[in-house]
Amino acid sequence: MLLVSPPCRGVYPQSIASNPIDFSARGTYALAFQIPRPILKKECSMRFVCFNQKPKQHPNFKKRHVSTQNVDLPPVLPKNKKKPYPIPFKQIQEAAKKDKKLAQMGIEKHLDPPKNGLLVPTLVPVAYEVIDNWKLLIKGLAQLLHVVPVFACSECAAVHVASAGHNIRDCSGPTSSQRRGSHLWVKGTINDVLVPVESYHMYDPFGRRIKHESRFDYERIPAVVELCVQAGVEIPEYPSRRRTQPVRMIGKRVIDRGGYVKEPDKPCSSTLSSSPLADLDTLGACERYPPPTPEKVPKIAQETMNAYEKVRWGVTKLMREYTVKACGYCSEVHVGPWGHSVKLCGEFKHQWRDGKHGWQDALVEEVLPPNYVWHVRDLKGTPLTGNLKRFYGKAPALVEVCMHSGARVPQCYKAMMRLDIIVPDSQEADMVA
Repeated sequence: MLLVSPPCRGVYPQSIASNPIDFSARGTYALAFQIPRPILKKECSMRFVCFNQKPKQHPNFKKRHVSTQNVDLPPVLPKNKKKPYPIPFKQIQEAAKKDKKLAQMGIEKHLDPPKNGLLVPTLVPVAYEVIDNWKLLIKGLAQLLHVVPVFACSECAAVHVASAGHNIRDCSGPTSSQRRGSHLWVKGTINDVLVPVESYHMYDPFGRRIKHESRFDYERIPAVVELCVQAGVEIPEYPSRRRTQPVRMIGKRVIDRGGYVKEPDKPCSSTLSSSPLADLDTLGACERYPPPTPEKVPKIAQETMNAYEKVRWGVTKLMREYTVKACGYCSEVHVGPWGHSVKLCGEFKHQWRDGKHGWQDALVEEVLPPNYVWHVRDLKGTPLTGNLKRFYGKAPALVEVCMHSGARVPQCYKAMMRLDIIVPDSQEADMVA
């Protein structure tokens, strides 16, 4: 901090230089003068200038957006550790302390919809839009898979969109050491492109928890569908309790949930293929939809790409309000205020937890996994090699399929796909710094 005095117009007496005031405390060196008021012709004021302070920007100043050329993929999390919390753990502890303090005082916890079991009216149209685009996404992807070749490794989760599998030795399967990391490519399915993430369907998410012994009494459906059902979508085969009175809680204890209500009987349906539920699941989707004509492929690809973006947007918006839990060790997802008690977690140190899941708040990538694949410029070109791996880009498998079918690539994926990089030859790669 430096004390600066601007030049003052006036008559300066000779006693000014003889009475300096030194502000040199705490490492600050400044010099000011005692100027008698009657002698000055114009009033002057001291001004403090801090050199460590950032300059203030104009309120109408807009930061210029610089588009990046290359973006690296998110790092692969190690399997011998728990996933990081989406919310800082310190904030979780502070919120728990506040709830505990209110519970000790006997004060009821304030809950807003949908945390209290009531629907949010503004999110009901969003849930219906997600369901409609989810059906369109499955239909369009099933038709495009008749045109675009997709390969999947039979030993690991690797997927490749091209006329032949790549030669990058990064297989992590159980017998990969015998093959020196080479993949065992087989024909891919729709579940390899759109990874299915299922969740237990509950008639009352605030009711009894799912026990390990009663896990077969609940049906497993796609997590996106279960999220939309709890957000207000009415599906006769998947009924859900719609409350008129809110749930009341003190701390972690529910004091009023409106009682336990028995789930109504489901309407009987003939076969799965003729049921409307078949449009919500990827099982047998390629057999239900025939191959499209070559003239309709670009249009279907663009509609599928738009549906995928709308589903991601809707799921992100719904997850800001509705609680979705994910296991911190495995890929299990549960839609509801609390996770279930099924003991099927077999990941890191599951013996210490007796097979129970380590629940935490879920991310959009855990409900709708992007499943990144290597980007290929030409489907019929030479296979990708491992020595040029740093020049290749990646993209979600569905985006890669739609792009090779004629759809426009969204701007958010272009930097990750590294479209502006020219891939050199194997001999030229050694000369690149």
